[in-house]
Amino acid sequence: MQTGLVREVNIHVASYETDFFGWTIHQARMLREKNWQALDITNLIEEIESLGRQERKELENRLGLLVGHLLKWQYQPEKQSRSWKIAIRSQRQEIAKLLVDNPSLKPYLLEILLRCHSIGINLVLNETPLKLKDLPVECPYVIIQVLDLSFPDGIEDDL
Repeated sequence: MQTGLVREVNIHVASYETDFFGWTIHQARMLREKNWQALDITNLIEEIESLGRQERKELENRLGLLVGHLLKWQYQPEKQSRSWKIAIRSQRQEIAKLLVDNPSLKPYLLEILLRCHSIGINLVLNETPLKLKDLPVECPYVIIQVLDLSFPDGIEDDL
């Protein structure tokens, strides 16, 4: 069943620049109909590449948040709490799901981990009284540790 919006889009060929939503509906329709000549190949390529970049950026953001929580855990042991454990666990679960859905991201994990350290540092600076000089310049964790549900020791206790 079509909605009024979709029916309206079908009446005209929507422009990528002026009606992105309409353009996506039209491109999907042209793909379904195998109307290759009517496809906006240049912009389709751009959008597909953009989708891949979004997945990579999602992984970078989640790893950065995870590193930030691990740094908070390490550098403020007196403030460790159940909510911090859950934040660490949640980021790990979301990263695991992202990697299951996008296994081609796995070879980039180390590279992304090195780049996302600054995201983690910013989280620590924003949420704690710690200063930049108190924190490591480079990520102190290897990817196996970051993704390991039992790292650091005791993190899974009392959950």
